[in-house]
Amino acid sequence: MTDGDYDYLIKLLALGDSGVGKTTFLYRYTDNKFNPKFITTVGIDFREKRVVYTATSPCGTTGKTFKVHLQLWDTAGQERFRSLTTAFFRDAMGFLLMFDLTSQQSFLNVRNWMSQLQANAYCENPDIVLVGNKADLADQREVQEKQAKELADKYGIPYFETSAATGSEVDKAVITLLDLVMKRMEQCVDKPAQETDSGEGISKLEAISPNEKKCAC
Repeated sequence: MTDGDYDYLIKLLALGDSGVGKTTFLYRYTDNKFNPKFITTVGIDFREKRVVYTATSPCGTTGKTFKVHLQLWDTAGQERFRSLTTAFFRDAMGFLLMFDLTSQQSFLNVRNWMSQLQANAYCENPDIVLVGNKADLADQREVQEKQAKELADKYGIPYFETSAATGSEVDKAVITLLDLVMKRMEQCVDKPAQETDSGEGISKLEAISPNEKKCAC
């Protein structure tokens, strides 16, 4: 796909405490590589990837195929950058809420991040996937899978245990979030777009502002 050759532009944002592995997670997803060196993200950064998304109906049958341009925003976890990073929440269409499986404190702070999301995202019920990262460090684990699943169930969101080091479940976590976002888009876009005077729908997701997505919340 060349520049501009896509059907949808989707902006996803990774958030969570500093050091949980947001940067290495996104780097693994976009480049399938792992950088073991810890480099603190200053403010905000982003990576990009083009994917082909196939829509599925509620009964499981496959539908249309779309070319999707993903912008994956990487936010700083430190408190001093909070006012800057939360400013980007409203522009994001989906969120990867991450914690470190080897850090109980990062897991406890998930509730704080959820409060930040509910206050600053495009609506009170945005599309979120909870991610427990560093699953490869089993001997250092402090957060049990049952704990995390119970919290995810409380918020009604999917949960994945991933490893940026091995790549385990990284793609699945992102694709699950993309699927949630795309289904929300279908609910919001199809109804008005298919009933225009010309009979043609909106071909680019960027033609829709995040605020207009509130219809499905």
